[in-house]
Amino acid sequence: MEFAHTSVLLAETISYLNVRPEGVYVDGTLGGGGHAFEVCQRLSEKGRFIGIDQDLDAVKAARERLAPFGDKVSVVHSNYENIQKILKEEGIDRVDGILLDLGVSSYQLDDPGRGFTYRKEDAPLDMRMDVRQTQTARDIVNGYSEMELFHLIRDYGEDRFAKNIAKHIVRARQEKPIETTGELNEIIRSAIPARVRATGGHPSKRTFQAIRIALNRELEVLKDSLDHMISLLRPGGRIAVITFHSLEDRIVKDAFKKNENPCTCPREFPLCVCGAISKGRIITRKPILPTEEEQKTNSRSRSAKLRVFQRV
Repeated sequence: MEFAHTSVLLAETISYLNVRPEGVYVDGTLGGGGHAFEVCQRLSEKGRFIGIDQDLDAVKAARERLAPFGDKVSVVHSNYENIQKILKEEGIDRVDGILLDLGVSSYQLDDPGRGFTYRKEDAPLDMRMDVRQTQTARDIVNGYSEMELFHLIRDYGEDRFAKNIAKHIVRARQEKPIETTGELNEIIRSAIPARVRATGGHPSKRTFQAIRIALNRELEVLKDSLDHMISLLRPGGRIAVITFHSLEDRIVKDAFKKNENPCTCPREFPLCVCGAISKGRIITRKPILPTEEEQKTNSRSRSAKLRVFQRV
């Protein structure tokens, strides 16, 4: 299956990155290389581009797509949480721009063998972004306690029926292990009232999201990486992050605010005495959203939000 993915907010992201021809840029979620290709086209022979992805299929596809740009491109099979180590190995100290597109790729969703989607035919419960990882979605579904499943589905899926879904999962696995996406779909469906199923979208959407986020440590990695990434930017450098749900967006929004105004002094203090220094400014006071035209041509873009921060 070919690694195909439509890059969301492509024109807007490239514009806000404000690519410098001789600059150094990093895409921490390379995917099929859509954003990366546009960045590389704007780089001179002295420019550098580092692409990072933990999905080996994405790495292979991106290497092929970016091959025309030669030695100025390096593609690394890793997680963007390792960005500092990767840049050090590439002999790079600071960069001019960083991009994160946090959405699951179309390839991952459309390949039933990856187990990410609730809409395709029955498939193994996998959901690993990096297949080198040993734990799978099956391990979470069959190994977590009822309370752990409840908290996971409530916190990462924001599903009001989290408690009942967790209860139904535990009950079902007492009969036999839950092995496939289809089996999990049916269990979730039975845990949600029929009136809600009729009007509330696919009943499995939030639970599948929650399991995927937990399995791949998505929010943990994002939260732990943003401050380091901002510190890696040269003066005037920018970080652009595209999120697809409120949990990610809240982390990015809060991190950008904290880096713009890190002062911890009480509000009643007339002057700052804590000594915290701002690292830059938020470029997008409100998130940039896809145009109506993009939402019509790519339904997966509808929940996307772009936020941008610039280093001082």
